[in-house]
Amino acid sequence: MNGLEIGRLLRAGNTGCVVGCRVTQLAAPAFGGLVRIPLDDAYQVFGLITDIHIADDGLVRQLVTYEDVPADVILDNRVNRNVPVEISVLFVGFEQSGRISHLLPPTPPLTLDLMYACTPAEIRTFLSAGRFGYLRHVLRSLDLPVGELLAAHLQQAAPAMPSEWLASAMQELITLLRDDYATLMSVLGALSDIHLPDSTPGGA
Repeated sequence: MNGLEIGRLLRAGNTGCVVGCRVTQLAAPAFGGLVRIPLDDAYQVFGLITDIHIADDGLVRQLVTYEDVPADVILDNRVNRNVPVEISVLFVGFEQSGRISHLLPPTPPLTLDLMYACTPAEIRTFLSAGRFGYLRHVLRSLDLPVGELLAAHLQQAAPAMPSEWLASAMQELITLLRDDYATLMSVLGALSDIHLPDSTPGGA
C-alpha cells in the first residue's frame, strides 16, 4: 500500500528535492512532515518537508488588483491553476533492500517520481532504525528555520512513537547543540511550544 500521494518530483539534488502538487492535494503535506519517495521495490528515499511555496502567475497578478473577485473565480484558479504548489524536501535517509539508513541517499529520485506522506507505521519504522542520526541533516541546514522545523517535525512524529521518544529526541538535540548556544536556545524556544494531541503515543 503506497499511502497518501502528495505530488511528483520537479527537481532533485544530493541533499533534497522539490515536488510539485495541486492545491487540492495540500491537505496531505505539512511543514516538518516525514515523506518518502519510492524509486523501485527495494529502494526509497525519506525526507522532511521544509517549505511549501505557492507561486503566482499572470492571472493571479491581475485578480489581486480587483476589488471584488467572485468566489467561483477564486475556486477555479485554485483548482485549475497551471502553476503547481512547490514543496521543498530535505533528505534525511533512505531504505534499500529492507534496511534503513539515516545517511544521505546514494541516488536521488528522478523527475516525475511520486512522493507520499508517511503513515504512522512508516514513521515508527524510519525513526526507530537509528539513534536520531537523521537530525544532523536538519542541524547543518543553516538556511532553514531549524528550530521551527524541528518543533513541527517532533510534534507530528511523537504520536506515532513510544512515550519516551520525545524526551530522548530533545536530549539528543541538547547534546548535539551543546557547543552552539544560539542555535540551541532557538531550538529549545520552538520546542517549548509543542502541543501534542490527546492520544496514546505509538498508535497505529
